[in-house]
Amino acid sequence: MKPFPSTPRFLSTLRGNSHRGLCISVFSLCLCVEGYAQPRDWPTQSPPRPLPARDIKFPPYEIRTLPNGLQVVAVLHHEQPLVDFRLLVGAGAAADPKDKLGLAHLEAALLDQGTTTRSAQELADAIDFIGGAMSAGAGTDLTFLHVVVMKDSFETGMRMLSDVARHPGFAQAEIDRQRQQMLSGLRVSLDDPEYVANSVFDRLVYGFHPYGLPETGTPETIASITRDDLVAFHDRHFVPNGAILAIVGDVTADEAFDMAKKVFGDWETRDLPTQLFIAPPDPTRRVVVVNKPDAVQTEVRVGHIGIPRKHPDYMAVNLAIRILGGEGSNRLHQVLRTQRGLTYGAQANMDTLKDTGDFEAETNTRSEATGEVLRLIVDEFWRLQRERVHEVELADAKAYLTGSFPLTIETPESIAMQVVNVLFYGLPLDQLQSFRERVNAVTVDDIQRVAREFLRPDRLSVVLVGNAKAFASQLGGVGFGQFETVELADLDLTTATFKRTGTRAGHAARRERLRPRFAAAKQRRGEASASVRAGGGAPAPVQK
Repeated sequence: MKPFPSTPRFLSTLRGNSHRGLCISVFSLCLCVEGYAQPRDWPTQSPPRPLPARDIKFPPYEIRTLPNGLQVVAVLHHEQPLVDFRLLVGAGAAADPKDKLGLAHLEAALLDQGTTTRSAQELADAIDFIGGAMSAGAGTDLTFLHVVVMKDSFETGMRMLSDVARHPGFAQAEIDRQRQQMLSGLRVSLDDPEYVANSVFDRLVYGFHPYGLPETGTPETIASITRDDLVAFHDRHFVPNGAILAIVGDVTADEAFDMAKKVFGDWETRDLPTQLFIAPPDPTRRVVVVNKPDAVQTEVRVGHIGIPRKHPDYMAVNLAIRILGGEGSNRLHQVLRTQRGLTYGAQANMDTLKDTGDFEAETNTRSEATGEVLRLIVDEFWRLQRERVHEVELADAKAYLTGSFPLTIETPESIAMQVVNVLFYGLPLDQLQSFRERVNAVTVDDIQRVAREFLRPDRLSVVLVGNAKAFASQLGGVGFGQFETVELADLDLTTATFKRTGTRAGHAARRERLRPRFAAAKQRRGEASASVRAGGGAPAPVQK
C-alpha cells in the first residue's frame, strides 16, 4: 500500500471535499441505523458442551520404611528423564520457641546456603553443573527440601539432598545475610495492610496457639536468634523417623529404594520431641480495628476457627467454603462486586493444618463502604448456614475442583508435593486416585449439615485495617458497636491487647484492665464516684 501524499495540492483537494464527505458519512449512518431497526432472524447456536471427564491416572507408586524410620515413597513417572526429590521434616514455624519466632524460616533459608563441606557458592555451582535445581522452605507444620536433577545425575542429586538436610553449615556470614533479608522484608510487610490484616486475623482466631503467632517472627525475635539456636533446632527436629522422602520420576521402585537406603541408611534415629500446644480459643465475637490513617481502603477479614486437614468432613466443608467464596462458585464475589460494585474481588478460604484450621472471608473496599461490606459478608455466612445451596452452585464448585485437580499432578515436582502432603497428614495415598469420586459424592444435604455444624455466624472474629476515622461510625449501624482500636505503630501480635507495652496505647490498655481494681479500692475507702459505680465490672471493648 502506498502512503498518502502530503503535497499542498493533495491537502487542498482533501479540504475541499471534506464537507461532501461529511454528508455522505451522515447519510450512510442513517442507512445503518435504519437497517438495525429492522428485526432480523440471526442464527442461534448454543455454546459447546464440555468434553466428558477423562480418568485420572495417578502414576504407580510404592511405599517403604527404612530401618531408621525414614518413610520413602517412590512414584514412577517416565514422561521426562528427570528425578524429583522432596524431603519433608515434621517441624515448621509452630515448633518455634515463643521468644525465637522466625527460627524455622531462618533455618530453612540457610539449608541450601552451604554445608559443613561446601560453601554456598560451591553448592550453587555443583547443582548448576549438573543442570539441576535446589530449594528449601518452611511452613506452619513442616520444613521441606527440594532437589530436581536429570536421570543421569540420580545419585549425585540424592547425595546433595542428604548433605544439605543432614550437614548444614550455618556459616555466620550466611546467617547475618539471611537475617538481614528477613528483617528488611518484615519492615515492608508491617506497613502492608494486607499482611497486617492476615496476621491479626490469625492471632485473633488461634489465640496464643503457635498457629496464631507470626511465622516469620518479629524484629526482636529474629534479631535474638543465634547460631546455637539454629543448630539446636536442627538437631532436635531433623531426624529420619520424623521425615518423609518422595522420589518421583524416571526410575524404577527398586532403583529408588536402593539409592535411598544407600544414601540415607546411616542417618541416625533419635527420639522425636514432644510438642504440647495450648489449645486455640473457642470462636468468640471480637472486632479489632487497626488504624492506618493514611489508608484509603479497608482490608476486611471475617471468620473463626475451623477444622484440621484429617477431619472426615474435610471435602464437604471444602466445597461449602468454595460456594461461599471460592473458585467455581463465589457468593461473596457476586454480592460484593457484581451486584454492589463495592470491591474488585472477594473470596473465602479454608486453612486446614495438622492441629486445626480456620475459615476466613477476605476483601478490601473503599473506607466509606466498610460497614456495608462487613454487613454483607456476615449475611452470607448466615445464608450459607440457614438456606440449602442450589444444585447448580454445588455442581459448579465440584466442576472446578475435579477439573483443576489433574493440573496438580502433572509434573514430577507437583506429584512429589501432593504425595508428601498426603502422607504428612496421615491420609491414605489412594485418596489422590479417588479424588474425583470423593468430590462428586458430596450432596446438597452434606453442605447444609456441615454449614450448620461448623459455621458460627454469631461468633465471628473481625479484623479491619484502614483509616478508622473514616469508617468507625458505621460499625454500630451494622451490629458491631463494640470494637477495639489499635494504632498500627503500636501493634504487637504477641500481647493479649495487640498493643505494644511501653507505649501510650499500652499504658492506656493497662489502665483499662486495672480500672475495676481501682474502683473496688475507692469503694472500700468510701470514695466511690459515679463513674466507678457505672463501671462495675471489666470494661467492654470500646473505640479508643
